[in-house]
Amino acid sequence: MNTPVSRPPFPCRRHRPTSRSRRQWLAESACGFGAVAAAALFDRERARAAGLPAVHHPARATSVIFLYMDGGVSQVDSFDPKPRLERDAGKDPRSLFKVDATQFNNVGTVLPSPWGFRHYGQSGIAVSDLFPCIAAEVDELAVIRSMTSAFPEHTNANYFLHTGSGLQGRPSMGAWTTYGLGSENDDLPGFVVINGGLIPPGGLDNFTNGFLPATFQGSVIRPARGGLANVVPRERSPAQQVAKLDLARRLDDGFAAAYPAVPDALESAIANRELAWRMQAEVPGLLDLDGEAAVTKRAYGLESDYEPTRIFGTECLLARRMVERGVRFVELTCPSVGTDRWDQHGGLREGHARNARAVDQPIGALIADLRQRGLLDSTLVVWSGEFGRTPFAQGSDGRDHNPQAFSLWMAGGGVKGGSVVGATDDYGYRVVEKPFIIHDLHATMLWLLGIDHTRLTYRHSGRDMRLTDVHGHVISDVLA
Repeated sequence: MNTPVSRPPFPCRRHRPTSRSRRQWLAESACGFGAVAAAALFDRERARAAGLPAVHHPARATSVIFLYMDGGVSQVDSFDPKPRLERDAGKDPRSLFKVDATQFNNVGTVLPSPWGFRHYGQSGIAVSDLFPCIAAEVDELAVIRSMTSAFPEHTNANYFLHTGSGLQGRPSMGAWTTYGLGSENDDLPGFVVINGGLIPPGGLDNFTNGFLPATFQGSVIRPARGGLANVVPRERSPAQQVAKLDLARRLDDGFAAAYPAVPDALESAIANRELAWRMQAEVPGLLDLDGEAAVTKRAYGLESDYEPTRIFGTECLLARRMVERGVRFVELTCPSVGTDRWDQHGGLREGHARNARAVDQPIGALIADLRQRGLLDSTLVVWSGEFGRTPFAQGSDGRDHNPQAFSLWMAGGGVKGGSVVGATDDYGYRVVEKPFIIHDLHATMLWLLGIDHTRLTYRHSGRDMRLTDVHGHVISDVLA
């Protein structure tokens, strides 16, 4: 009688090889690491064959598309209407409520939204006129109006949004997701950032693997046919490329034989080199949109006369193609051509209008396309910036940073569509009902992916680290 295969409670906590050639190399190495890696691989494959889940509970979603709105969208101009701003327009806010110091401490008068709000869908959720296409999909959205951040400045707030810490160097939520679940496509990275041109304040550390193995770092791709450098071999012949890779393998083999343990940098280099080899066949076709129907391209805005819409539309269409192919976590950044960050300290009307024009049509098309293809149920779509903005003017027509209250939304992937969670005061300045913080967002995203955020840990510097640190609660009100 065969002895049952022992399986760790969360097998994906171990770093595993992803290709046969690497397994062969590890098996032949003298350091013993190959046997450990192979055992983990065989554990996973036998668990899959036995139908055992690789998650803590049944997952609602298998992938994430994170729509990052760089700079902080104004909640009172997007998804949190405040009629009181009209009534008190032009008044000194300090005569109406307690005003905390802002980053620039330039407190003007109460500033009503330049845009109207309308009620959409069967749910009747109010959405700003900035977003008519997203509003058409409002019954798919769970709008959270009571999110908060711990940081009022872009760089730290971006680290907090992306990594759960305001400090530089922690693993990104995309890295944690792929560390926990891996990728469903061995020929593509599990965590991809489609960069429309604007890298967030804080730079590429928003997409880093941090202290996790280097294979979990986000891969940055531009939304263009040649969007990944060196994906086309530069060698004169396949034989020349194979010879170079064989030389690198022999060098790695010799290094591994000389040391008692394979360092992460070497092991990750091996994995990344082999992944790059496979990506040469996969990525060019992924980035080539010629095969997409003309009606699909028009829906995403690829034929728009506004270049930022074409750029972000390409990002959204590529994101759909990636989740179709099993990429686990895809983040989209804003276009850098013809737009700016949502950081309008002045020129609110023009700035927010330009940015909304760039993203509204593509996002509406993305949700509709995912639903039509049967992918929305398994894809969690998240729309958020790093914080909100004040309900009073900075100068005459801008808004300063406001980490005390902002809006975001989630769709698909087990989310309760057509719902609104939380509330702010009459001015949209502070949360008054069901306050949440970014840790709660991360806990909820992981829960929808089948992961208990308290159990997804990695031992570092003598303690078990996690995306949510010692915080975070699942936002049950957004769950279907």
